[in-house]
Amino acid sequence: MAESILVDSALSKEEKYKALLPQIKALTTGESDLIANLANITSALKYGMDFFWIGFYMVKDNQLILSAFQGTVACTRIAFDKGVCGACYRAQKTLIVADVEAFEGHIACSSLSRSEIVVPIFHEGKVVIVLDVDSTQLSDYDEVDKKYLEEIADWIGTKLIN
Repeated sequence: MAESILVDSALSKEEKYKALLPQIKALTTGESDLIANLANITSALKYGMDFFWIGFYMVKDNQLILSAFQGTVACTRIAFDKGVCGACYRAQKTLIVADVEAFEGHIACSSLSRSEIVVPIFHEGKVVIVLDVDSTQLSDYDEVDKKYLEEIADWIGTKLIN
C-alpha cells in the first residue's frame, strides 16, 4: 500500500491528474471497503490537486448523504431536488458551475465556495454516488477536470463498488 501520493506542484493541471490516476488506482486496488477507498481518493485529490473541498455523497434513503470528504464541515443530507449535487443526480451528467452564486438553488455549505464541479458515479446503470469538488475561485473547473474526474468516477463505479 502506498504511504504517500507524489505530485509535483509545478506540473500543469492535466499533468497532475495524469500523475495522480495511477497512484489512486494502485492505492485502491485490493482494498474491498468502499468508504476506505473513497476516503483515500478524496485525500489524494485534495492534496494532489490542491482542492478547497472534495467529497462524495452516496445515494441512500431517497437523498444524497455525505460520505468521505476533505475540507471544511459539509452539508450532511441533500435532497435530489436541491443544489448542484441534486441537479447532477437528476441530470445524470457532470455539471461545471463557474459561479455558484448564479446557480439557482445552490446550497451554500461554505460561504467560501465560488465554483464547483459535480460528477455522477454510475454502478449498473444507476447514479449511486456523486463526487463534489468546490473551489474558492470563480471558473476554476474546466474540461480537463471533467475528463479526469469522470475517469476516476468510472474507476470507482466499475472497479470499487461491489
